[in-house]
Amino acid sequence: MTAYYIIRPVRDQLSGAVGSTSLPLFYGSVFVVMLLLTPVFGALVAHFPRKRLLGWCYSFFIACLMAFVPAFLAQDRIGARQLGVMFFIWVSVFNLFVVSLFWSFMADIFRSAQARLVFPLIALGGTAGAIFGPMVTKLMVRQIGVAPLLVVSAVALLAAMVLLLAISDRHDCRGATRTEEVIGGSLWAGIKELWTRPFLRYMAILMVLGDGIGTLTYALIADYAKVHLPDRVERTSFYNDLDLYTNLLVAFLQLTFTPLLLRGLSATWALVVPCLVNLALLIALMLLGSGHVLLWGASVPLLAIVMVFTRGFAYGMTKPATDSLYTRVPRETRYKGKNFVETTIWRLGDVVITSGVNLATALGVALGGMAAAGALIAGAATWVAALAGRSPDLLPEQPAEGRKEPSGAAEA
Repeated sequence: MTAYYIIRPVRDQLSGAVGSTSLPLFYGSVFVVMLLLTPVFGALVAHFPRKRLLGWCYSFFIACLMAFVPAFLAQDRIGARQLGVMFFIWVSVFNLFVVSLFWSFMADIFRSAQARLVFPLIALGGTAGAIFGPMVTKLMVRQIGVAPLLVVSAVALLAAMVLLLAISDRHDCRGATRTEEVIGGSLWAGIKELWTRPFLRYMAILMVLGDGIGTLTYALIADYAKVHLPDRVERTSFYNDLDLYTNLLVAFLQLTFTPLLLRGLSATWALVVPCLVNLALLIALMLLGSGHVLLWGASVPLLAIVMVFTRGFAYGMTKPATDSLYTRVPRETRYKGKNFVETTIWRLGDVVITSGVNLATALGVALGGMAAAGALIAGAATWVAALAGRSPDLLPEQPAEGRKEPSGAAEA
C-alpha cells in the first residue's frame, strides 16, 4: 500500500490536468485491458502454484514501475493526456490486481472465524502504508520531482513481495501449506461463476453501486482540480492530502467500529453501515451544494469531505467485511471470481458512471441532481449489501484453529 499510495497522486495529477471529460477514455481503456487479462490471470491461477503466482505478478509490476521512469522525465514532451492514458491504465491494473491478489491470498490462508478477528488488523497494516505513502510523496515530491518517486515505490513493492513469499511458506492457518498446490480449474471460471453463484452476483452489483458513488465524487473532484489547481505540483499535493486524510479515517475505523461490528454482530452490518453513511453524505451534498465549509479553522470544499468519508468507509469497513466473506467460498472462487469482480466489474462501473456524468453535464444537470442520483444508488446498495451477507451459497462459518471443521468447509 505504501508503493501504491506513493504513485497514486502521480496518476491523479494527470487526470486532474485534463478534467472529468477524459475519465471515460481512461476507465474504458482500463476496462478493455482488464477484460483481456481476465483469462490470462485465470490461466496463471489454474496452472501455477500460489508462491510462483505471487512472485511473478509482483515482479512484473516492479519491472513496469522502473520502465515508466524515463517517460515521466519526458512528461512535458509526451503530454499529460498521452502519458495520462498509459499511466492511468497501468496504475489501475496494478492496484486492482495486486490488491485483489493479496486479499485472495489472505482468504486462502485464514479460516472465516480467524478472518473476522485478524482482517481488520491486517487492513490496518495496509492503512499504515496508505498513510505513510502520501507522507513520503508530500516530503519528497518537491525535492526530487515526480519521476524518482516511481523508484521509491518499486523498492516498497519489492519488500512486500519478499514478505508475501515468506508468509506463503510458513503461515498457512488452514493446515498443510498450499504453497506448491496448483489451484486448477478453468481459466474462464471467474466469468462463469458470476452467473452461477448468488454471492458473487451480489458482490458484483455491490461493487458497481459502491464504485458509482466513489467514481462520481472522483469525477467532480477532477473538475474542481482542473479549475482551481492549474499547477502540476499543487495538484499532486492536493490529491495527496485527500489520500492522507482518507487513510487516517480508515485507520480510525479499523481500530474502533469495524472490529466491533465484525466480532460482535456480523459482516452484514459492516457492509450496510457504509451504505447508510454514503446516503447521508450525498443528501447533504444535494442540499448544500459544492461550497466550502469551515473545518478546524480551514475552508474545505464539501466535495473533498464527501470523497474522504465515502472512500474512508469503503476501505475501512466495507473491504474487511467483504474479504472475510470470501473465506466462505471455494478456493477457485477466492482467486478467479473475486479477481474478476474486483478488477473487470469494478472498471465496468467506472466506464458507466463517468460516461453518465459527462452525459448529465452535457444535459445541464447540476451538482444537486448528480448528488440526488448518487443518493438513490446508495439506497440500492444498502439493500444489496443486506442480501450479500446472507447469501445462501456461502459455506458454513469455519471454526477457529483447533476445532473440527464443519461439513463443506474442506472444499474452501
